[in-house]
Amino acid sequence: MLQAKSRWQLTPYDEAISAEIVQACGISPLLARLLVQRGMDTSQKARDFLHVSPEQLHDPFLLDGMDKSVHRIQQAIERHEPICIYGDYDADGVSSTALMVHLLRKLGATFDYYIPNRFKEGYGLNQTALSYIYDSGFRLVVTVDTGISAVEQVAHGNQLGLDIIVTDHHEPPELLPDAFAVMNPKKPGCSYPFDMLAGVGVAFKLAQALLKEPPMDFIDLAAIGTIADLVPLVDENRVLASLGLQRLNRTHNVGIQALLDVCGLQEKEITAGHVGFAIGPRINAGGRLETAEAAVKLLVSEDVQEAKEQAEVLDELNRERQELVQAMAEEAIEMVEQLYPADQSGVIVVAKEGWNVGVVGIVASRLVEKFYRPAIVLGIDPEKGAAKGSARSIAGFDMYEALTACKELLPHYGGHTMAAGMTLPIENVDPLRKALHRISQEWLQPEDFIPKTRVDLEVAFDEMNLDLAIELEALAPFGMGNPTPMLVCEKVGHQGMRKIGKDETHLKCVLSHEKSQLDAIGFGFAPIMEQVAPTSKLSVLGELQINEWNGLRKPQFLLRDVAVKHKQIFDWRGTRDKEKKWLDKIVAEELITITFQAANHHRLHSLLASQQLTQRSLLYVTNAGEMQGDWKEECRSIILYDLPSSKKALGQAMTALHEMDSIYCLFGEADEAFELLHVPSREDFKALYQIFRQYGKINKAHLDALAKKLKLKRSIVERMLTIFIELRFIEDSEQAYLLHPEPAKAPLDTSSRYVDWREEAELHAELLLSNHDGLGKYLDILHQS
Repeated sequence: MLQAKSRWQLTPYDEAISAEIVQACGISPLLARLLVQRGMDTSQKARDFLHVSPEQLHDPFLLDGMDKSVHRIQQAIERHEPICIYGDYDADGVSSTALMVHLLRKLGATFDYYIPNRFKEGYGLNQTALSYIYDSGFRLVVTVDTGISAVEQVAHGNQLGLDIIVTDHHEPPELLPDAFAVMNPKKPGCSYPFDMLAGVGVAFKLAQALLKEPPMDFIDLAAIGTIADLVPLVDENRVLASLGLQRLNRTHNVGIQALLDVCGLQEKEITAGHVGFAIGPRINAGGRLETAEAAVKLLVSEDVQEAKEQAEVLDELNRERQELVQAMAEEAIEMVEQLYPADQSGVIVVAKEGWNVGVVGIVASRLVEKFYRPAIVLGIDPEKGAAKGSARSIAGFDMYEALTACKELLPHYGGHTMAAGMTLPIENVDPLRKALHRISQEWLQPEDFIPKTRVDLEVAFDEMNLDLAIELEALAPFGMGNPTPMLVCEKVGHQGMRKIGKDETHLKCVLSHEKSQLDAIGFGFAPIMEQVAPTSKLSVLGELQINEWNGLRKPQFLLRDVAVKHKQIFDWRGTRDKEKKWLDKIVAEELITITFQAANHHRLHSLLASQQLTQRSLLYVTNAGEMQGDWKEECRSIILYDLPSSKKALGQAMTALHEMDSIYCLFGEADEAFELLHVPSREDFKALYQIFRQYGKINKAHLDALAKKLKLKRSIVERMLTIFIELRFIEDSEQAYLLHPEPAKAPLDTSSRYVDWREEAELHAELLLSNHDGLGKYLDILHQS
C-alpha cells in the first residue's frame, strides 16, 4: 500500500438542483454538478457563472460611504485640490494604487501617491506619513487596500485638517476609524451584496461610481490584484478576474506588457495561474525586498523604455526574493524540527533576528505546506525590541480570531481567517506561542492536522479525455472559491515512470487502463518511484489539463496525490549486490528485515551494529516457524532477505506480519538458483547407489570426482548422501562413505530429508520462477492460510 498525503473527500451536491440546471442551461450533468458544488443553486446563477458580463457588476453606490466619497473627490477635482492616494506595498495594494492613478489621470485631477516603506514604516497609515502629506499641501487622502484599523492614525489626520477616505477590504475591528468616509463591504451595516472584494475591487467600485460606468480600461489591474490577493473568485470577483484576464491578453498598459515580456508570457494565453505564480510575485517583490516604488511606476508608466527598465528591476528582485525565501525556509524548518517539533506544536511560531519581514508570509506558507500546522514567522528587530511577521493557517483554524483571543500580547495585528500580520514585543513571542498552542488544543482535533483534499468527481479512466478537459475549462478562471476541478480515478496502471527537472524532483509517466493511455506529470512526486511497484494499480487524484505543443492539443493529468490501496510486492529477486541494496533501503526507510538462514541473520546483525542502525527490526524465522527478534508495530514494510527452507517458516512470517503494506523480495541470488531448484531424479539416485554397490565405499577426498562423474554439483551429491545415510543405504565414517553391511530396502519417499528437499524445491520454484503477479498471489495465499 501507499498512503495518500491527504484525506480525499468527495464534495456533496444536490442532484435535484443539478438536474434542473442541466435542463434549463442545456449543459452536461457533469458540468451542472460542478456548478452546484460551487454554490450555483439556481439556473440563473449557473448562467451568470458560465457567461460573465459587465452587467453582473453590482451598483457601486450600495457601498456605504460611496455617495460621500464621490462628492468629496469630485469637489477636489473641480477645485484643483491635490489628492493623495495612500496605498500598500503588496500586489493588491500596488494594483489598487495604479488603478487610482489611471482613474485620476482620466478625470483630470491633481494628485500623487504615497506607499509606506515596509521596513521603516510598516503596514498601513502612520502618523509621520500623514504629517508629511499634510505639509506637502494635500488636504484629501484616499486610502486603498488599507486603513480599516487605523483609528489613532485617522484621528491624527483629522487634527491636522485632512479629509481621509478609507477604502479597504480587511476584517474591520470593533472600533472603526472616524474618517470622512469608510468604504469596506465587510463593514457592519453595509448593504453591499458581496463582501469578499479585494482592495483593488473596492478601488474599482470607486472608479465605477466616479465614471458612472464600469472602468473596463482598468479591469486588467483589477484582475491582477484580485487574483494575487487570493480572494474567492466568485460573484463580482469572478467578473473582475474573468473579464480582466481577457483584457490582460490584449492589454494596452505598457507596464503590464513589459511585465509579461520578462515573465516570458507575451505569446501565451494569460490565465489566473500566470497571475498567481508569475505576475503577482514580481509585483510583490519590490515591496518585499525594497519599496513598492518600482512596481507602481511600472503599472502607471506611459513610457515603453521606463516600463521595460522597471520590469527588469522587479524580475531581478524576484530572483533575489526566491533565493532569500529558500534560505529562510530551510532555517525555519530546521528550527521547527530541533526546537518546536510539529507533533508538539498546535501552532508553529518561529522568530529570528535578521529574517527579512518582507518574505515571512511566504516562509510561513512553506511551513504550513511541510508540517500542516498554522504557522507564524517573525523577523526580530533588536533595536526596536519588536518582532514583526506574518501568519498562515489551515482549514478549521481562524487565524484572525485566534490572534484576537491573544490581543493583549499584540499591539498591532490584522488580517483574515487564513492569513494575518502582526507586530509584538520580543518578550511576547514565547507567550504568544504558548497561548496559540492552548487555543489549538481547544479548537482542533487530531484529524484536523491531516490535510483534506476536496474531490469534485470520481471518473472512469476512459472519461479523462480532451472533451472533458475542454468542458472543465468553462469554469475558469480558477482560484480561491472556485478551485480547479479535482478528479479521482481508481485502479489505474502506469508505465514509463521517470524523473525530470533540473534536480530530478518531478515525475513523468503514462497512466493506462486496458487500451487507453494518458500522459501524467507530478511536480515533486519523484520520490514515489521508489514506493510504487511496476504492476501496482494506482488511485490518482489531480487536475485534467490541456497540454498544447506545436499546435497539438492533448489531455494531460496533473498529479496532486497518489495512493496504492493494495499490498505491494517489490520484485528485487536476483539482485547482485543485495547487501548494498538492503542497506540503502533500511537507511532510507524503517522496515522489518526477515532472514530464514541463521548465517545471514548473524551477518546482518553485525552489519547493523557497524552502521549504528541497531534500532532497525531484524527477525530470524526457523524452519519450524519460530520467530526470534522484536519488531516495531508501526513498521508497514518488510524485506524478505533470503529464501526459506520450508513453507511453514514463510507462512508463519507472512501470517504474523499480515498488516504489511509493502513486501520487498530480495531473495534468490542468480548463481544459486539452479541448486535451489534442482532435485536429482530417481535415475540420479540409482546411479549413485550403483557406484556404492560396485566399489563398496567412496573416499570423501574423491567427492569432486564423483560429482563430475554423475554430472551433478558437489553440494547436491553431498545432500543425496545424507538421504542415503537416513535410509541406512550407506554409513558415514571419518574418511569415507561406506555401503551399509545390511542395506535397507526403502523407497526414497520414506526419507524425511528427501520429502523436505522436494517441498523446498517446489517452494523455491514458486518464489523464484513465478512472474510478478504470480509471486504476489502466492504470498497472499500464504498469509491468508
